[in-house]
Amino acid sequence: MKKHSPSPAAMNCPCASGRPLADCCGRYHAGEAAPDAAALMRSRYTAYVLGNEAYLLATWHTTTRPASLELDAGDTPRWLGLELRGHETSGADAATVEFVARYKVGGRAHRLHETSRFVLDGGRWYYVDGVLHEAPPAGAQTRRR
Repeated sequence: MKKHSPSPAAMNCPCASGRPLADCCGRYHAGEAAPDAAALMRSRYTAYVLGNEAYLLATWHTTTRPASLELDAGDTPRWLGLELRGHETSGADAATVEFVARYKVGGRAHRLHETSRFVLDGGRWYYVDGVLHEAPPAGAQTRRR
């Protein structure tokens, strides 16, 4: 008997919510507006996992959006997980989301730690840009305060 892999709609959402993709980020990919910047951040991570360049570009604010992302060029990352570290609103139409996304390229593990800026424009949240947090050098000891 042949095994069937689950359809994308039945799979768990890559954003780590524990919910099915269709009930989580998939609904935003289908056109529903994300209710806040954190939900948009999760859906954008999921779009990277799924290679959904059209959604990424559609949710990138026009003032900073690139012409293309070329997600299939070069070594494609294998996304391993997302951790949201913080979500702050600043006024009715702006927010920041701090996150860490883990991925592998060429068998080597990496972390993307960013604080992203989002704006609410026309009733929809959009990614504007982000500030990367530098990772400590490999093997460096870090101190917690």
